[in-house]
Amino acid sequence: MAADNQVTSLTGVGGSGPVAFATTHWSVVLEAQSESPAAQEALEKLCRTYWRPIYSFVRREGAAAEDAEDLAQGFFALLLERKDLNTVRKEKGRLRSYLLTSVKHFLADESRHAMAVKRGKGQRLIPLDEIRERECIDVERSDRLTAEQIYERRWAFTVLEQVMARLRDEYRSAGNLRFFDQMKEMLMDEPGRPSQAQVASEFDMTENAVKQAFYRFRQRYQALLREEISHTVAMPSDIEDELRHLIAVVRA
Repeated sequence: MAADNQVTSLTGVGGSGPVAFATTHWSVVLEAQSESPAAQEALEKLCRTYWRPIYSFVRREGAAAEDAEDLAQGFFALLLERKDLNTVRKEKGRLRSYLLTSVKHFLADESRHAMAVKRGKGQRLIPLDEIRERECIDVERSDRLTAEQIYERRWAFTVLEQVMARLRDEYRSAGNLRFFDQMKEMLMDEPGRPSQAQVASEFDMTENAVKQAFYRFRQRYQALLREEISHTVAMPSDIEDELRHLIAVVRA
């Protein structure tokens, strides 16, 4: 099945709300050696994007909640200082693979393990209250998933949440937030979603107008999804493979 068709019903499900940050191209982050404000900002965005997948991975590896928080903070603290950027080679140009391999190396290093707990305390890079509130995702499945599978699912849902948050912002800027909510419900392939006739009646539109509006909504969603994926791969040719991987992870 073509990727265009597969992404039609993928939405930012699985979270308690939109993610209030944007990704940045990972190659820019990895190559940023200066102490410029722009490089620092890029790294901080990277940490915010991948904190939850990394934290979930560490938890599934057996760390208690508080220890996992400290370890994740320590891991990203090193990343922010650019002391851990060259730990491993690029993993086929995919940021998710690079970071997963990096955190495995990080946890295997006992000295860094101890330092992470020490340094993580008091250096809260990410608002942990927000993380804890969102920790309900996949709780019922966690015992059946490996640490890598949990990491992948957190990554996939984070990407989808960012896409939906960006789309929501566009509709909010245009003063169409209520219409966005209905389009989002229509996009979700679940029982009880509103029909085109129901939306047409609510907004005093024709069904054909709703059909066209939904088509534009879906097309924009797919474009934003590809854009988000492009931020996490080194080569444009990798976008479709990474998109198919995300779809497989979400539907697993």
